[in-house]
Amino acid sequence: MGLFGGMFGTAKGCELAPKEAAPGLKLATFAGGCFWGLELAYQRVPGVVKTTVGYIGGHKANPTYDSVCSGTTGHTEAVQVTYKPEEVTFDQLLDVFFEKVDPTTPNRQGNDRGTQYRSGIFVHDAEQRAAAAAKVAQVNAVLATGKQYRAGRPYEGKQVVAELTDAGDYYLAEDYHQQYLEKGGRFNRPQSAAKGCADPIRCYG
Repeated sequence: MGLFGGMFGTAKGCELAPKEAAPGLKLATFAGGCFWGLELAYQRVPGVVKTTVGYIGGHKANPTYDSVCSGTTGHTEAVQVTYKPEEVTFDQLLDVFFEKVDPTTPNRQGNDRGTQYRSGIFVHDAEQRAAAAAKVAQVNAVLATGKQYRAGRPYEGKQVVAELTDAGDYYLAEDYHQQYLEKGGRFNRPQSAAKGCADPIRCYG
C-alpha cells in the first residue's frame, strides 16, 4: 500500500471497535490484501449500511498502520461490514469476497506481500462459520477438478489458504484510511460507492 499510510498514525495506537452491531444489524469481517479496494467493493453492496477498515488477527493491543506493516503485531488488514440480514445474506457477502480476493495465495494479494496482507474470513457466530466452511469446501471442490472458480481472473493457487477463524479484537484503522477510494485515493480521483455500482475498482485511486 505504501507511501502515505503511516503519516496519519497516532502515538496511542488505533482504537478497538465495538464487538456487536446495533440491534437488527450484523457484522462480517474479511481480510483480502490491501483493505482500500475490498472496502469499496462492500460499500457498493445493497444491504450494507456501513464499512470500516482496520486490523485483526494480531497479538498486540492498539496497533498502528506502521506497526502492522512491520509484521511484528500479527495483524492483517481487514474490512468490517455492518449489514441488514434481511436485505443481504452472509452468503452473498462471501460471494463478494471470493470474487474480489484470491484466497489461494498465502501472505499475499497481487504485489502486496507480507503477513499483513494474508486473506481471511473472521466469523462472528456459528452460522457464519458454517456458511464460510461450506463456501470454502465448494471452492476447493471446483479447484480440485482443474477448473477455475472465478471467471476471467483465475486464482493462482489450487486450494484455499485463507484463514477461517473467530473474529477477535478488531482495531479501527486511522481515519485517513476509511473510505479511502471513495474520497479520492492517492490521486484525488473519487470512485463511486453507490449501491450496485459495477465500475472497475482502481486499487490506489
